[in-house]
Amino acid sequence: MALNRTWMLRVTVALAVGMLLTSCGLRRKKYENPITKDTQQPDKVLFDKAVKDIERGRYEIARLTLNTLINTYDTSEFLAKAKLAVADSWFREGGAHGLAQAEAEYKDFILFYPTMEEAAESQMRICDIHYKQMEKVDRDPNQALRAEQECRQLLTQFPNSKYAPTAEQRLRNIQEVLAESEMRVAMFYHHKGSFPAAVNRFRVVDQYPLYSGADDALWNQADSYSRMGPRFRTKAGESYSRIVRDYPLSGYADGARKKLKELEMPIPEADPVALNRMKYELENRKKPGMVHTSMSIFRRGPETWTAAKSGSPAMNAMRPTVPDSVPLPAAGGGTSGDISIATTGDAAALEAGKEAREKVPGQAAPAAEGQAAAPAASGTDGKPANGSAQAPLPTNHTPVKAKQKKESKLKLPKLKKSKPKPDATPAAAQPAAPASAK
Repeated sequence: MALNRTWMLRVTVALAVGMLLTSCGLRRKKYENPITKDTQQPDKVLFDKAVKDIERGRYEIARLTLNTLINTYDTSEFLAKAKLAVADSWFREGGAHGLAQAEAEYKDFILFYPTMEEAAESQMRICDIHYKQMEKVDRDPNQALRAEQECRQLLTQFPNSKYAPTAEQRLRNIQEVLAESEMRVAMFYHHKGSFPAAVNRFRVVDQYPLYSGADDALWNQADSYSRMGPRFRTKAGESYSRIVRDYPLSGYADGARKKLKELEMPIPEADPVALNRMKYELENRKKPGMVHTSMSIFRRGPETWTAAKSGSPAMNAMRPTVPDSVPLPAAGGGTSGDISIATTGDAAALEAGKEAREKVPGQAAPAAEGQAAAPAASGTDGKPANGSAQAPLPTNHTPVKAKQKKESKLKLPKLKKSKPKPDATPAAAQPAAPASAK
């Protein structure tokens, strides 16, 4: 009963605080007008009217007014501010559709005005769009990945802007969420007994060294290596050494030293830079209060209070790695296929290969005088029969040989018709045919 009363008290306090925050949120936030000139120019009048509509929540009317300014006064000095105000109206309107439109408008502004100071602000708003839509660590990480990409883009494209420190801390928070998500998957594989898969997931420490649970990940990684057999004894020792060297204030540091003694491996010294960083993190980490804990069941976003407050976040995207249980390729790096390619400068080898070129035809005996036309065109095997030398042809000229055979077949009937008709002379009196014509 006491637990039920405590739970009901927490829910009541959470609802009261939520209603108070909602009532305070009814007050409209004033839109910061970047143009301070007080003139009566028509484009300035349109811009001021749109700003008042944005402050009062009339976003559609404000966008119509701003589009009128953009399309009518294309050389106005308020043109860039008008495009930024269109994006801000979508951002304030919110919702999935509004935030998607705001991101597109901010990207257009950066594309057209990359040197303006507001370009960095636009990139920061794009980072905020995905940062506010992040899910908890056990849910879809798509928005967290997009937020990481956009915040990293701000630090790369606008490193000296006033939004760079805020984006850097946002990036630490995002990477804390992504690392915790990978850590949970790794622990699932570890408890299941799939140690190669667990080791591969525990490598999240290599990508995100500022992760608050990095020492826990290294400890479980070393345990997984030790369960994979004596072949991975050295890798287990490396994980224990990283705990002692890079996370000296961790609760696993003493246990890691004992494991290194058992493995008869050297114990490294603590890194002074890592020691100072851990001291700073422990001094500046603030745990959430009771109200924050009670409201967590109603909150969509993840917990980021454990994220690091110092250090440079990772600037490279996380890529999958090959598990250690997969054997490495051969040192030569050659293929094991049956087909090989090689070059040769030997002319005799080219002549001997049928696929390289055709053999040079030999000398043939001269044909009969009456049948000289047909053998000269082509022989029975498609080769010249008149004894004349001909350049060898590659194998891709086989259709030409077929054509020569067809032409020779067409000429043979004409040669038969041109033969003289037999007369009344006896066969014995006729001269004998030459032996080459048979």
